[in-house]
Amino acid sequence: MATATPQSSLSFPRETFAKLSPHPYLLANLQPSAKNVSSTRANGRTPNQFRTPHINNGSLTHAEGSAVVRVGDTTVVCGIRGELLLASNVPNYRSDKATTAPSARPGYNEAKELDLLVPNIELATGCNPSYMPGQPPSVLAQSLSTRIYSLLHTSRMVESEDLRIWYQPPDLSEGDKMDDDDEESEEMEPEIKAWWTLYIDILFISLDGNPFDAAWAAVVSALRDVKLPKATWDPEREVIVCEDEVEKARKLTLKGCPVAVTALVFRKDQLKGREGKSWILIDPDTFEEGLCDETVTVTVDCTWRKTKLLGISKSGGTIVGMEEIKEIVSSAEERWYELSKLLGG
Repeated sequence: MATATPQSSLSFPRETFAKLSPHPYLLANLQPSAKNVSSTRANGRTPNQFRTPHINNGSLTHAEGSAVVRVGDTTVVCGIRGELLLASNVPNYRSDKATTAPSARPGYNEAKELDLLVPNIELATGCNPSYMPGQPPSVLAQSLSTRIYSLLHTSRMVESEDLRIWYQPPDLSEGDKMDDDDEESEEMEPEIKAWWTLYIDILFISLDGNPFDAAWAAVVSALRDVKLPKATWDPEREVIVCEDEVEKARKLTLKGCPVAVTALVFRKDQLKGREGKSWILIDPDTFEEGLCDETVTVTVDCTWRKTKLLGISKSGGTIVGMEEIKEIVSSAEERWYELSKLLGG
């Protein structure tokens, strides 16, 4: 007599469960039923674990500086090209002497006032299923450009002196001595004839979460790769002349090495407030970003052997307080020592 074989239970792959019930799926990973199983995320990382970064400089031939940054499945290409801005083309810029120019005033941010650093972010077709071809610039691309622009100027990483092109007038007083020595010395002061404007183009060719951290790392790495041609003012033709020799090109003197770290807050019960259990997820991916409504980004710089907090931005939620901020800053310090080796900081 034949025995009936038991019917196999219906089972689905992990990816199917993640799509059908994303919140319970992530919660089951962070809060496993077995006590001997550690808390992990759906991607296998611990809550405070970063993805491995990969950085390659000088990938673009026709750019003053470039970098390719890959963090997990998020890949960013940054190219920086330099263009000249003549002082004669700047409206109301009349004081061109070294001691009377606006740049001589304390606290004057020349790069910001003259828009010498111009970032632009583009999300390439195919980088993420959410971005279709033929669409206008997305809200994400515009907000990222604004945040990159703000951090470039608040960090003061690019020295304005590196962007200036000076001209020293010849000394004509030998043949015709002047009676007033002060007036003579004033005429012989160097003049700013032009500035370098850096156009920072950032292209996402793959996007799997945490776009700001990857974009900022690409910007810092590309700025460290920039080599500007030697430029001088030709008084006879009244033009800027750039040297072709690569040996005469100079690198930027960057101040510090800022690193940005983003974290999300995942709540066990989305309907509860601060009293519910929650987890801080460092360096989130796209799957985690869709399940969290509170985001914190901190920017630190440990170049001078102490942590310099350059900025904290927070959006949504009510869970993150002082203790959570300290935890994120501590993770950012660890990330800085890892990334600074790749960025050359």
